[in-house]
This record gives sequence, structure tokens and C-alpha cells, in this order.
Amino acid sequence: MMLFIKILLTEFIAEMGDKTQLMLAAMTSKYKLRDIILGTAVAIAILNGIAVVAGGLLSEVIPEGVIKFVAAAAFLFFAATSLAKEDDEEEDEKSVGIKIAPLAVAGTFFVAELGDKTQLTAITFGANEGISNALIVWIACSIGLFAADMTGLLATYLLKSKVSDNMMNMAAFFIFSVFGMLTLKKSFELLGMRASLVTPLIIALTVVFLAVCFVIFVKNGKKEQND
Repeated sequence: MMLFIKILLTEFIAEMGDKTQLMLAAMTSKYKLRDIILGTAVAIAILNGIAVVAGGLLSEVIPEGVIKFVAAAAFLFFAATSLAKEDDEEEDEKSVGIKIAPLAVAGTFFVAELGDKTQLTAITFGANEGISNALIVWIACSIGLFAADMTGLLATYLLKSKVSDNMMNMAAFFIFSVFGMLTLKKSFELLGMRASLVTPLIIALTVVFLAVCFVIFVKNGKKEQND
């Protein structure tokens, strides 16, 4: 249950404030709410299914310690990039010509979400937890992503007026940083590092990581002032 909650919460936080939330909100002027919900659910199920299976298969051929190290690096990367200002991206509109509304929504969402941090998160969890937990990871990732997108769809304007983007980014930074450092600690243990060295090393790496993130945060603030 704790694994399920951890994955669901991580995926939910990662998606909050993402471009696909705004995209779904914009779709309400073109499609019915039920079509948007159905199309989004289908796209999420397929995307996360592919991501989790790919990650799970990797876990069968790569040592667990190495996988957890890569997973930790991915989590810390997500944490750092949560502080960086994202440029507006033009979304691919290949699915616009599809006449069936749910499929149009699913296609557009699929293209927009491909390679996004939430899909990379699903791959990371899939590899980290192994193929034996693939079903749990898939369900948790799908529910977390769907819940976040539905929250954004139904309450976009309310969220933007009550909660700033910076607050959501800081929440994502905190979640990914904690999971990243805990996973890194586990990877060192699995790779055979002496127990007496693990904790001091994690503390040192945490200090370095926070220093790097502080620099990113400051640069982002200066960039926003210049824009």
C-alpha cells in the first residue's frame, strides 16, 4: 500500500501545473466533458502501460543497485528541473482531423505527453520496482496522472488564482528530492558500499545537490525578471 501511495502521489505532483492540464482545459471549448475524460483515460492507460513494462523489462537484465542509482539520478533530475522555467511549447495537432471526439482527445493528449516527465517517472518506477510490481506501478501512475489532469480540467482557474506555479514547482522539487536521496542511499547499499560511509556520503551529496538547485533557482529568478 505504501508503494502504491508513494507512486500515486509522485505522479500527481509531477503532473500538477503541466502543459497538458492547460491543454485539457482549452479542449472544453471544443469537446464535451465526458469525451475529454474518456479520451484522457485511454491515453493515460496506454502511455503508462508502455512506460511501466519497458521499465520492468529493464529490471530483469540490469543489477538492482545500478537501476536504483539511475532511478535516483532521474528523481533528482526531475527535482532540479522543477525549479527551471519551462518555455511554452507548441503542441502537435496531428489528431485534430479525427472525427470521433474521445479519440481526438486521446490522440492529442498522447502526443503532448510523450517524453514528458510524468512518463519518464513511470518508466523510472517500473524499472525501480521490477516487473513483479508492474501492475501496481501502472495503476498507481495512471490514477495519479488522471487525478491530476482531472483536477486541472475541473479547477484550472481556481488553482491558478489560489496556488501559484512556484508553489507547485516547490512541492514537486521536495517530493522528487526526498525520493531521489532515499533511492540513492538504497543503491549504495545494494552496490556493497560500507554502511559507515553511506550516510555521510548522502549528506554530502544532498548539500551539493541543494547548492546546485539554489543556483538554478536564482538563475530562474533573474530570467523571469528579464522577461
